[in-house]
Amino acid sequence: MSEKPSSFSIKNWSQDDQPREKLRDKGKTVLSDAELLAILIGSGNREESAVDLCKRILASVDNNLNALGKLTIKQLMSFKGIGEAKAISIVGALELGRRRRLEDAISLEKITSSKTVFETMQPIVGELPHEEFWILYLNNSNKIIKKNQLSKGGITGTLVDVRLVLKTALEYGATSLILCHNHPSGTLKPSQADKDITQKLKKGAQSLDIKVLDHLIITEQSYFSFADEDLL
Repeated sequence: MSEKPSSFSIKNWSQDDQPREKLRDKGKTVLSDAELLAILIGSGNREESAVDLCKRILASVDNNLNALGKLTIKQLMSFKGIGEAKAISIVGALELGRRRRLEDAISLEKITSSKTVFETMQPIVGELPHEEFWILYLNNSNKIIKKNQLSKGGITGTLVDVRLVLKTALEYGATSLILCHNHPSGTLKPSQADKDITQKLKKGAQSLDIKVLDHLIITEQSYFSFADEDLL
């Protein structure tokens, strides 16, 4: 009676089925998420190939790469076949992907719509477990002069210093502002505090001939624009 193979090594597969060779010969776009992940870890365990193991890891987060990126090293190591080195490789690769998205967003220098603001700020605040309040300082061509984190708070709220916002606007010669903050809860409904601080900043900026163009509430998947909803 033959022994059961001790592991499912990718090198023993048909060349057409090996993720590395498949990427080399057919291009990266033909690979599934599980196959791309399998390239990172190289091997599975005694019962699963690397691809099958990666399918199981992805299934645990409903095949959502953003959710996968939130798993810790310890959580990844709970899967049989994922040791510390493999877990670190996965976390590192996903963080690199997140930073790539951030660099793409930075290249969007001119703000043309609320969607542009979302694409710029979502990689920065969209997945945070706590609230952060940011200000985009714009020139008269609606190009971003500076992005500034104004405050960082708990999951229930954050503090905004109106004087600091206006002081920074004057220092950079900004003619308009866009306010942004995230809601870790995922809700897009503005609170009364959100409405109050918007009006407070708008009135303060008007006295210096600076416009508040919008205030966005940002979540992982979507956003709420005060300007689009006629709340400014």
